[in-house]
Amino acid sequence: MSARRPTRPLIFAVTGMGLLNNSLLMSSTPEILETFDAPTSRAGLLIACGTVTGIVAAPAMGFLADRFGRKRVLIPCLVVFGAFGTLGGLAPSLGWLLAARVCQGIGSAGLINLAVVIISDHWGGLDRARLIGQNSAVITACLAVFPFLGGATTDLFGWRWMFSFYTTALVVAAVLALRLADPWVPRREPVGAQVRRALGEARRPAVAAVILLDGTLFFVMFGLFLTVMPIHLDEVFGLGPTQRGLIAAAPAVTSTVAALVVARARGRVSAGRLVQVGMVVLAGTFLLMGVGPLWLLVAGAAVYGLAEGLTIPTLQDLVAEWAPEQARGAVIALSVGVLRLGQTTGPLAFGLAFGWWSGSTVFVLAGIGVLAVTGLVAASRIIETGAPAATR
Repeated sequence: MSARRPTRPLIFAVTGMGLLNNSLLMSSTPEILETFDAPTSRAGLLIACGTVTGIVAAPAMGFLADRFGRKRVLIPCLVVFGAFGTLGGLAPSLGWLLAARVCQGIGSAGLINLAVVIISDHWGGLDRARLIGQNSAVITACLAVFPFLGGATTDLFGWRWMFSFYTTALVVAAVLALRLADPWVPRREPVGAQVRRALGEARRPAVAAVILLDGTLFFVMFGLFLTVMPIHLDEVFGLGPTQRGLIAAAPAVTSTVAALVVARARGRVSAGRLVQVGMVVLAGTFLLMGVGPLWLLVAGAAVYGLAEGLTIPTLQDLVAEWAPEQARGAVIALSVGVLRLGQTTGPLAFGLAFGWWSGSTVFVLAGIGVLAVTGLVAASRIIETGAPAATR
């Protein structure tokens, strides 16, 4: 580990840029679709276009970061993300907007995962778990602020002005170029050998299980909260963009608090048990949000944040813990590639489901599905087979 650690605000800024990708516009999808006379069933496509390229691009960014260095990959990612994100606000048609979102997704594919890689390069053990928890707290805070910011901007100025916030990625890229020390020596190892090493690490049963579970959870969360939730709040409760943004911010406080104490929880409870409890709570909140009135939906969203803040950082930390340094970028990026697959297919699948059933039914079915997956995780005990950080 390098003695010159990057500053935490710089790492968190990179993470925040990655969260702008979808969370900024999630509260305004009805208005965007209305502008282009597109049906609400296209909401999933609008969200998915921002993540679809990450399925392939995220692992590629990880391989490149292992080979050429973190900084040499991260800065171009920020520039591409900021440039095409800004251009999306000028799109004359839905097709052009979707194309800009696809290109923007290439840049976003290297942001959140490389932030975790940089953390893992410089911190270890419970210090790493603590910082990943803090990074996850930044994620949840952004997920709270950005939907409200996007919704309020749409209400005040129109949805096109919302895309101007993507220019901040260009500012972060400039600061990163000046402030991030990256002593990484370019690798001379053949590409084939690098790929085989990374795939071999990712195929280990415990690592593969955590990666697949992370992707599954993001499949459900992105499908529900970024696709079904805004339209459900619009059609069932008649809420506008700003109000929808406030509802999307409901999980912020509990999720942030949970993420900040996740390292302490890891010191007392096994990772497997922590993940199982979090998933049970997730499933319960989905059921509540599906069957209850608005106040119960808001309460369920807040409790959902608690489970998310414990579960997601724990899964991220396990992948970082089990990946060796020379393959860390690629393994974490493979994990993010699967996560992006969940982020992409979730909105598409839930968008289709929303065309068949009501939003309430979709929430209930999602809760039942998460409970079933939790049962499989508990029965297999596979997450417990990885060596703890203290023994590695």
